[in-house]
Amino acid sequence: MQIPPEFRLLRPATIAEAIQAYLQNDDACYLAGGTDLIVNMRRGIEQPRALIELNAIPEMRGIKQVDGSLRIGASTTLVELIEDPHLVGAHAVLAKAASLVAGPVHREVATLGGNLCLDTRCIYYNQSEWWRCANDYCLKSRGEVCHVAPNTKQCFACYSGDIAPAALVLGAKVELKGPEGGRTIPLKDLYREDGANHLSLCRGEILTALIIPAAPNMRAGYEKVRVRGAMDFPLVGIAIALRRDGDRLRDLFIAVTGSNSRPLLIEGTTDLSGGSLDVAAADKLLSRQIKPVRSTSVSYLYRRKVASNVARRLALRLWEGDGDFG
Repeated sequence: MQIPPEFRLLRPATIAEAIQAYLQNDDACYLAGGTDLIVNMRRGIEQPRALIELNAIPEMRGIKQVDGSLRIGASTTLVELIEDPHLVGAHAVLAKAASLVAGPVHREVATLGGNLCLDTRCIYYNQSEWWRCANDYCLKSRGEVCHVAPNTKQCFACYSGDIAPAALVLGAKVELKGPEGGRTIPLKDLYREDGANHLSLCRGEILTALIIPAAPNMRAGYEKVRVRGAMDFPLVGIAIALRRDGDRLRDLFIAVTGSNSRPLLIEGTTDLSGGSLDVAAADKLLSRQIKPVRSTSVSYLYRRKVASNVARRLALRLWEGDGDFG
């Protein structure tokens, strides 16, 4: 770690002021809890000249019901998310995912928006400045080669946020505001499969809230596997939500984190509806779409096997009635 470069700290009181501050300052970054950004600054990965803190903006905090959906402000801390009484039934999977992020002290300051917008990670990127310099940097930062896949021109750094997969299986949307106004998009459209540029945010745009629709009669769960039992990013994390009518599967949604450069909502699960839960068919869909690479200290083959086993176990547990109900 090194001493961070000098920067200006700005604390706007409104979203409009925050956007204006961003446009008026070169090399500015929005700051929420800072549990990832500040570490990257101390590693020399990020070197913003201005930090625009968003925590003083009332519109970006709090959890409330709006038109039948749950609106969660992006500056809501993970502890607030874990403890809020609105997160019941299937929505409780969000609190479960938040409770597995890092350690207790991190969750006191880390925010929902920060976790959703978490930078992608790789053992060749999340290193000290002297280490990266000695290894010719990488495609994600100042280099020309992805050390994970040297023969390609794509960055394969992995997205490792815990809350995104839990929100994806609930059909979440995100509220965005920027210089051109506001928009609401499906959460899955916030991301793209590019480790060096995985967010589809426009310049100066802020993620202001997560919108979760009602989830009647749904069961949902989230499990992650990590090297250490606390304070670690997932080697793989699996979220599943399902509905059943008697012995028939009505809906099935599976999302994965830690395997790709984006949180991945598995496609094709709607084709499995109508009969009993077919974990083998679901496993085939999962295995075809995840792309774990050697971006961590653990073998990608191990992570692939773990993803399959965790998904099978969680799906069966939810099918048999053990989980959070909407």
